[in-house]
Amino acid sequence: MLTKRVNEFLKKRTFLNVATATLDGKPNTVSKLILKVEDNFIYLVDYSIGRTYTNVKANPQVSLSFFDVESLSGYQINGPVELIEKGPQFDAIKAELMEKEISLATERIIKGVSSGHSHDKFELAPPKHFVIFKVRMEEIAEVAYSGEIKREKSYQKT
Repeated sequence: MLTKRVNEFLKKRTFLNVATATLDGKPNTVSKLILKVEDNFIYLVDYSIGRTYTNVKANPQVSLSFFDVESLSGYQINGPVELIEKGPQFDAIKAELMEKEISLATERIIKGVSSGHSHDKFELAPPKHFVIFKVRMEEIAEVAYSGEIKREKSYQKT
């Protein structure tokens, strides 16, 4: 099942590309931090609250993409976004974000020390302004190196 395979890939990734568009079709794409994957939902962090945020408020449909180097397959995930900006769910997710950022910073420090490479930036506090994108995976496409495309729709709406 494609959805299960994509969920497993996403749990091992840190970032993926998010494509949005204005209502008049002007595109925007940028990488976003994957906070977590649960069921048919991907939780992403938008730190800048710029074009992506503005586009999602006007047009909540997004397309996510990433590439798996091992299989030479590309993946596209399409679906609507729910913005989580405040409230109890936001507060709980904010705590998860802090844990993730500490883990990522720790990994970078250990990798840097092991390789003799230093890093200039280690942020251990969330920015003052951020939102969470809760993306429902409605359609997943896998594009193989051969050009073969497999598509799968998910209708789970929880």
